Amino acid sequence: MEILLIIIFVLGYLAIAFEHPLHINKTAPALIIAALMWGIWAVVDHHDISQINLELSHELSASAQILFFLLGAMTIVELIDAHQGFKIITNRIKTKDSRKLLWIIALLTFFLSALLDNLTTAIVMVSLLRKLVHDKEQRLFFAGIVIIAANAGGAWSPIGDVTTTMLWIGGQISSANIIKTLLIPSLICMIVPLLIISVKMKGDVKRDAYDYDKAEKEEKVKGSLLMLCLGVGGLLFVPAFKTITHLPPYLGMLFSLAIVWIASELLHIDKEEEERKQYSAIHALSKIDTSSVLFFLGILLAIGVLQGIGTLGNLASWMDSTIGNKDVIALAIGLLSAVVDNVPIVAATMKMYSIETFPMDSKLWEFIAYSAGTGGSCLIIGSAAGVAVMGMEKIDFIWYLKKISWLALIGYLAGALAYIAIYPFFAVH
Repeated sequence: MEILLIIIFVLGYLAIAFEHPLHINKTAPALIIAALMWGIWAVVDHHDISQINLELSHELSASAQILFFLLGAMTIVELIDAHQGFKIITNRIKTKDSRKLLWIIALLTFFLSALLDNLTTAIVMVSLLRKLVHDKEQRLFFAGIVIIAANAGGAWSPIGDVTTTMLWIGGQISSANIIKTLLIPSLICMIVPLLIISVKMKGDVKRDAYDYDKAEKEEKVKGSLLMLCLGVGGLLFVPAFKTITHLPPYLGMLFSLAIVWIASELLHIDKEEEERKQYSAIHALSKIDTSSVLFFLGILLAIGVLQGIGTLGNLASWMDSTIGNKDVIALAIGLLSAVVDNVPIVAATMKMYSIETFPMDSKLWEFIAYSAGTGGSCLIIGSAAGVAVMGMEKIDFIWYLKKISWLALIGYLAGALAYIAIYPFFAVH
């Protein structure tokens, strides 16, 4: 049975990895393998069906915490965007100096992705770049830095990258400690490629005439500043809620969503129903990427089977006996996440290593958070941010491999070395 379940998982994984050539969204194979694997396990071990149902309920409960967290966060971000809250920030960037603009874009992306998430930030920043850099070839280098900065910025924040969020909700890391230990390595991961590309970049960016007065008028949607402050404040409230109450983060996220939701309703209470619809939370919910949420559910449930039958425990033992060094294992996980989706990799790793053996804020969990978050930048298909930018700017895989991948790899390794060097100063265990 174990071999059959592994084969199903591998085939499903291949379908996920090659979703673009197959023209099948990765959510479908993820849901298929989840249902198939649980079904086969139940049929083969039918005498133990009560225990299997118990396992399934436990996996669904753990997965639901992540899914409700993501739904809340994505809806808040959509509400900010509907009120053009992000334009308050982006419309203030007026420099044409290519190096200066590159640093502004990179730093803004880095810190925004920690507050929002790397995927949303990458989309917002590429939309901004289209206004600021009108030469296609020039803009591609900026887009490459956006991918690196978005992934680096998401890695050190409990709400910035889905894998870091998974580790935080799972109890492997704490919000304060992950910020403290990964901020410097993540910053170095971004700054090293930025320094290299800054040396090559000279002169001004090519830009058509841009009407800043018009841009400032466009941002004056009623309540744009209020929604930006409420939304970002709500996201920042979530770690504080978990620290104070010791309750799961999704409750804090749902509370923040409710506050932003109410504010959006009251802001447009005097408008006609059709006019206020575009600013409502109901409309925001219709725009969020529900397929990605279902993908996470499918892949997490499928990995739950591999955990339940003992496959992941055996894999951890094999890696310990053959590789041994946990730093090398974490680095390998990061590079692997450049080829395949980092969500199942981290989900599997969380099942492979017990929290009793490696308690909260252990070096293993911190290093995995860094590696899985930033390693995906090494290939354009290695992260959600990369895939989004690839689609928006029609970036060629080979172009990215030649021009950006080596920069991302150098940054990834530099940040990893920085983490290893500073870890003794921040060590909890």
